[in-house]
Amino acid sequence: MEMQQLEPKNSGAFNKFLNVVEKIGNKLPHPFLLFLYLTLIVVFISFILGTMQATVLHPSTGEEVVVKNLLSQEGIRYILSNTLTNFTGFAPLGLVLTMMLGIGLSEKVGLFSALMTKAITKTPKRIVTFMVVFIGILGNVASDAAFVVIPPLAALVFLSLGRHPLAGLAAGLAGAGIGFTANILIAGTDALLSGISTEIAKSIDPNIVVTPLDNWFFMSASTFLLAFLGAVITDKFVEPRLGAYKGEKKASNTELTSLENRALRNTGIAAVLYIGVIVGLMVMPNSPLLNDDGTILRSPFLSGIVPILFAFFLITGITYGVSVKKIQKPADVPNIMAEAIKDLSSYIVLIFMIGQFIGYFNWTNIATWMAVHLADFLIMINLTNVFAVVLFVLLVAILSLFIISGSALWSLVAPIFVPTFMVLGYHPAFIQLAYRVGESSTNMVTPLNTYFAIILGFMQVYNKKAGIGTLMSLMIPYTIVFLIAWIILMLVFVFFNIPIGPGVNYLLN
Repeated sequence: MEMQQLEPKNSGAFNKFLNVVEKIGNKLPHPFLLFLYLTLIVVFISFILGTMQATVLHPSTGEEVVVKNLLSQEGIRYILSNTLTNFTGFAPLGLVLTMMLGIGLSEKVGLFSALMTKAITKTPKRIVTFMVVFIGILGNVASDAAFVVIPPLAALVFLSLGRHPLAGLAAGLAGAGIGFTANILIAGTDALLSGISTEIAKSIDPNIVVTPLDNWFFMSASTFLLAFLGAVITDKFVEPRLGAYKGEKKASNTELTSLENRALRNTGIAAVLYIGVIVGLMVMPNSPLLNDDGTILRSPFLSGIVPILFAFFLITGITYGVSVKKIQKPADVPNIMAEAIKDLSSYIVLIFMIGQFIGYFNWTNIATWMAVHLADFLIMINLTNVFAVVLFVLLVAILSLFIISGSALWSLVAPIFVPTFMVLGYHPAFIQLAYRVGESSTNMVTPLNTYFAIILGFMQVYNKKAGIGTLMSLMIPYTIVFLIAWIILMLVFVFFNIPIGPGVNYLLN
């Protein structure tokens, strides 16, 4: 598909605002360079505070914590001896690589695309909009592939039903983009963010662990809430605003082939068998997946969820790949997994610098020093309740307009705000949850999003005049409603003391 390049309109307050956002955002350095500069800033601050012999009382132990100087003899020795371990020992690296070996295999052989196509095209007409948004949200298990699969597929489904295709595209994009962080499944996002959270939270509590399941209850509830709201926004506001479709583009066949349908059947059987084995292991006496007392909370099952999920995606991906003949010999499996890992090359490069930044930040004790003073400030202005977390959500929503990488932005704000809110008694998994709400809400209303050009190409198939303003006007209603609804849902979990994940509350125990 050849994408037509259009000049965005410059008139109007909204477009002028977009131009300012784009101009400022384009001046930000590459994320790798951004964290290089931040690491140098940490070195400089450690020198200043170390020279001043800055100290603070640790909020948990009450012991005096001294800010250490990275330019001292001890600091230089730390840098030389820990550069490799700051990278290879960075918790999210292994989590994400392991998950992507399985998820990437399933995505490369076409399993996720087939599942999305099957789910959307077989949905009853009266709930098709809900299912488009719902499948869009679930699509984040395939990571960024959802951005290039779901919106154009949703547009074709709407067109085949005689509805405006851009309304379908908007609904699919709202789910896949704005609802990106929600899911009823455990995805790579959960593994990535929880690894970073654990790494940083240890500056306050060395024994704390944030698992990929710690936001599961909240994100599962979010999936259904956002799907419902997305359907209402599409049907009651976006589609009526677009009017009747008068373009020349006709609906094409979106049905799966008989081979793909058989492959999905085989994959379903494999999935049921695998889940049956896991359930069987959990109910057997002295189960190795449960605690010694037979409970599931903080059990080997939960702490080992990543390898369990890896095996699930590996088995289902291989089953589908063999069934559609994309895997014809055993060597095809590691070759396809290698292709999936290639897609993470830029992430691995970025992680090297993020690992140094967080390693230096924690070793110098600047994280603890800043957290205690920031917490003292919030106490002084009497802003220690959950509404301080709401302000954090709004701050992240604004920052997300300029820093598109979710992992990069979390690595930037987490070293400051996770320890700060832990000092105030909040669980790091809850602060991670608040971050996910803010970051996901606005990541499709900034022209800096790397998928903007691709989505514009899809839009121009149905409207040759579509530009940045068109896309923004479609996404803003979802952004506003989703952000407000998400914040309200977060407050409901807090005020009714509902666990946000298995055995995890918004407060530290």
